[in-house]
Amino acid sequence: MAMRRNNKLLEWLLCIFMVCAFSAYAVSGQVRYSIPEEMTVGSFVGNIAKDLGLEPQRLVAGRARVFTAGDSEYLILNREKGQLLVKERMDREQLCLEISACSFSFDVILENPMEMFRVTVEILDINDNSPVFPKKEIELEISESVLPGALFSIESAIDQDVGANTLQKYVLNPTDHFNLKIQGRLDVSENIEIVLQKPMDREKTKHHYLTLTAVDGGDPRRSGTVQIHIVVLDANDNAPIFSQATYKASVVENAGKGTLVTTVSATDADEGSSANIEFYFEHATTTIRELFTIDPISGEVKVVGDIDYERNKQFRIKVKAKDNGGLTNSCGIVIDVIDMNDNTPKITLMSFSSALPEDSVPGTIIAMINIQDLDSGDNAKVSCSIDRNLPFKIESALANYYNLVTDSVLDREQTSEYNVTITAVDGGYPPRSSKKTLSLKLSDVNDHAPQFQQESYDAYVFENNASSLSFYSVSATDADWGPNARVSYFLEDGSLNGAPLSSYVTVNSDSGGLYAVKPFDYEQIKSFKIHVKAQDGGSPPLSGNVTIHVFIKDENDNAPQVLYPVQTGGSLGAEMVPRSADVGYLVTKLVAVDVDSGQNAWLSYKLQKVTDRALFEVGLQNGEIRTIRQVNDKDAVKQKLAVVVEDNGQPSRSAVVNVNVVVADSFPEVLSEFTDFTVDREYNDNLTFYLVLALAMVSVLFIFSIIALITVKIHRWRQNRLFYKYAANLPVIPHHPPVYPDGTMGTLQRVYNYEVCGTTDSRMSDMKFARPCSQNTLVDVSRMGTMQREKREQEDGDVSEEQKPPNNDWRFTQQGQRPGPSGAGPHPEGAGGAIVGTGPWPNPPTEAEQLQALMAAANEVSEATATLGPRYNAQFPMQHVPDYRQNVYIPGSTATLTANPQQMMPQPALQGPPQAMPQVDVPNAAQTPASKKKSTKKDKK
Repeated sequence: MAMRRNNKLLEWLLCIFMVCAFSAYAVSGQVRYSIPEEMTVGSFVGNIAKDLGLEPQRLVAGRARVFTAGDSEYLILNREKGQLLVKERMDREQLCLEISACSFSFDVILENPMEMFRVTVEILDINDNSPVFPKKEIELEISESVLPGALFSIESAIDQDVGANTLQKYVLNPTDHFNLKIQGRLDVSENIEIVLQKPMDREKTKHHYLTLTAVDGGDPRRSGTVQIHIVVLDANDNAPIFSQATYKASVVENAGKGTLVTTVSATDADEGSSANIEFYFEHATTTIRELFTIDPISGEVKVVGDIDYERNKQFRIKVKAKDNGGLTNSCGIVIDVIDMNDNTPKITLMSFSSALPEDSVPGTIIAMINIQDLDSGDNAKVSCSIDRNLPFKIESALANYYNLVTDSVLDREQTSEYNVTITAVDGGYPPRSSKKTLSLKLSDVNDHAPQFQQESYDAYVFENNASSLSFYSVSATDADWGPNARVSYFLEDGSLNGAPLSSYVTVNSDSGGLYAVKPFDYEQIKSFKIHVKAQDGGSPPLSGNVTIHVFIKDENDNAPQVLYPVQTGGSLGAEMVPRSADVGYLVTKLVAVDVDSGQNAWLSYKLQKVTDRALFEVGLQNGEIRTIRQVNDKDAVKQKLAVVVEDNGQPSRSAVVNVNVVVADSFPEVLSEFTDFTVDREYNDNLTFYLVLALAMVSVLFIFSIIALITVKIHRWRQNRLFYKYAANLPVIPHHPPVYPDGTMGTLQRVYNYEVCGTTDSRMSDMKFARPCSQNTLVDVSRMGTMQREKREQEDGDVSEEQKPPNNDWRFTQQGQRPGPSGAGPHPEGAGGAIVGTGPWPNPPTEAEQLQALMAAANEVSEATATLGPRYNAQFPMQHVPDYRQNVYIPGSTATLTANPQQMMPQPALQGPPQAMPQVDVPNAAQTPASKKKSTKKDKK
């Protein structure tokens, strides 16, 4: 027996080696892998791309995926690496129960083009289960009268592993009274018996304890033990005997609970209590205990659970009979499950494209479908169909696999969406069916161009329209959908009067509205046509064209124009009417035209003004001027007629024609009177507009002048206030009087007196210039007394002298002027003197510098009198010497310095040599800018 076990172990190892050496192989499009059970999640199973001879990119491009008909997916596909990995833990004993060859299959599906490969995975057993006895302790009651060699059946151990990992041997300990006897192979159906080696004596030993150990063949080995308690009884020498060694029965799946399956029976040759037999399941699995039960007295086997053919197709049950004497016997029951059509076909959508282009050719695969029916036989035969009125059909690809393909040409514009119902019916009785509806939408293809309702349109627009006026709109429809139906409008290239059409008309690309770029003029353009293109947003785009005839409608925007008689700016000619003219004499015919059209060009003539209304009339329609009575000698020679030419527009426009008529018989008579004709000039509307515009401009300029004048006045008033505020706090600055080479003293050479007469009209203003009082305002001591006399002589004796106006630049001649505080030097020769502060200063003097210079000049006058001595003071008292600080003119300012009370007192003479100060020409304080302006204008005259 040991040699047989060793040979079996070698065969098992050889099988494992061959499986590992040839773990993957492909045969006719199929791949088979062998993996051990209980592999961890994520473990590598095999390189499916390499084993199938595919490129890894093919798995990614074809969106390869694993399809399993069942509910569980034990493997997952890594498309990027082309590897099969473990998705969930696999227990061979749970998947295949007692079946030794355990495997499962699935499909690997690829698209574009569609391919399918069958993959079978065999799950190899590992030694993960130990042998287990049904009970932890077995109690046997054996009569002492049993002879040696008697056999006693023991429940065998269970090892869920298979092959070399399953149960291999039993070991009994101790073996002084009993020994093991094993019949047949070590599997579930084996019989384990212990053999009595020598008689037992109840009086010596009532209880015997044995240990039975079951050992498997795995590496490392696993084992299980059970304690056997033998109770020695009195003699019972007959064991129960079953009527059959094996009972066969059948039961339909989904049989109701309590359904009788079969009945076992056994007999015992003993009598009395030893003949009472009890039945029970020996070594029953959990599944058997959940589905069946046996009556311990009657031996009836009944259904207690839900039997499913798809899970268990056959049951093998071992039944044991035991009498009261402890003797046992066993038999087997084989129960076959009968399939019923209790499963509907299961429709699984393996691949489906819900959006199908409408230009798909017949035969295009839309969906791949798998249909499974877990029943067997005819109950599992499935037929698949769809509605025949649809442009699709079902094709069988492989067993239980179907393709939904197009059967005819599709048109989204007729039918944009289909609901395809797939019906699967099995062959059972009654048949079972299932349905699955697929919603299929056709994606649009740009196969329709935009269409206009008409081939051409007529559009009307009045002339003199506003720019950007919308005068018409076109619209095109596209039977496509989405971007393919988004219509844009474009104006095709063209020209009108040598200019592109785009300079006259433009079109809104979204709405199709036509807009005028600029006003139209009926007199220049009466009609034209344009071509508008409607283009969709497809790729490539499709387009449609339409022609639009644009007609310009006339407006009464032109007044009548008189062609005869010609109206000129000079004297008009005259029409001669002899005094012998009779009634209806044609004097002249007015010819006028209107460039408008229609009723806007219908002209009518009416007399507006006439010298003798009873003499002439004008034709309303023809413009003929005729006499309405006989001409007599009393009629005036010169006749003036004003005729209004008016059109029929709304509102109407008109023109006036002046006609001169001479009533005379001879040309000399006409000549003497014709020279007096003058043309009544009538100014048109443009002249009125220009007059109004000129009046508005003059008014605006006058308002701005008033504002500027007020601003200047306010500015000078503020400077005057600031000057007085500043001058009141000025200190007294003593200076020595200057002494010039000519022996005179003083700072101001000349003082002019001005007499100004000003009016609001600059042309009426007048200014008189008096001769200078002296060459120097402050003269020599000997001449100080004659100042008043010279002034009176200026006022009295020099009136008759011709007054000479100053130069145009209003500059006074100044001799020997020296630079002042801010560096103003003398002008070039002949340029004349400059008022302090108004010359070409290198840097504009500040107001403080001007004040300091003027105060210095004024102080020199007052201090000069103090240095002349008592003789001068006696001859010329100080009250006769004017204080020039009381009225000092500051160029560029309206401020005037006033005398400081402290400075009115005589100042003591300063020690040191006298310092020469610059001579300053100060104009008369009464002089104003207006007087200067007046003088300038007089000089120009």
